[in-house]
Amino acid sequence: MLPWIQLDSATIPGENGELRLKQRGSEFSIMLGANELMNSRLSGSEEALATLSWERIKAHPKPRILIGGLGMGFTLRAALAVLPEDAGVTVAELVPAVVAWARGPMAEVFKGCLDDPRVDIHQGDVGEAIRAGKAAFDAILLDVDNGPDGLTRKSNDRLYDFGGLRAARDALRPGGVLAVWSSGPDPDFTRRLKDSGFSVDAVNTRANGKRGGARHVIWLAVKPAR
Repeated sequence: MLPWIQLDSATIPGENGELRLKQRGSEFSIMLGANELMNSRLSGSEEALATLSWERIKAHPKPRILIGGLGMGFTLRAALAVLPEDAGVTVAELVPAVVAWARGPMAEVFKGCLDDPRVDIHQGDVGEAIRAGKAAFDAILLDVDNGPDGLTRKSNDRLYDFGGLRAARDALRPGGVLAVWSSGPDPDFTRRLKDSGFSVDAVNTRANGKRGGARHVIWLAVKPAR
């Protein structure tokens, strides 16, 4: 078996953590300490984050989407595959190196999706983009941690507390959806979403889609239409 080779590392702004990009043959991995945040061979649940959200908003004209976390681009590519030509997608990525990796060593994984005219890269905190957008988005897709807690960045906890959920609700248009990816269930987070005024589905997905793999959870929290 081929050994893993570390290609690059990058500090997380405002934190002590470090992301590491590794490669083994055609396979890529992004690590935070001992935790693998993403792997280029496992894309099913990240793609489902986009497609399940689209099912909730596909009647919305000229949809505007905010994706928190570029990762390996699986959610972005899946969104672009279903969104109409007049859609707009903002990707908020805090770590500049992740964007550089997408255009450099992982260019084959991204397949040019960053050059799609519907895509805008926001270099910064997704929480700031949420708080700045009042009724600006039809969907907010969050895949910045391994669940509703600040794994990659402790300040990300603010995305998932009551204040963060209220900000997300305010940033959504009527009938918009907040979708959150997680490596596992969290009943307390489900209750917080409901208590914050969303109607909520917690959907089980598989890391490799129909081919199986680890079980993940996607929360689909819909803002009332009125």
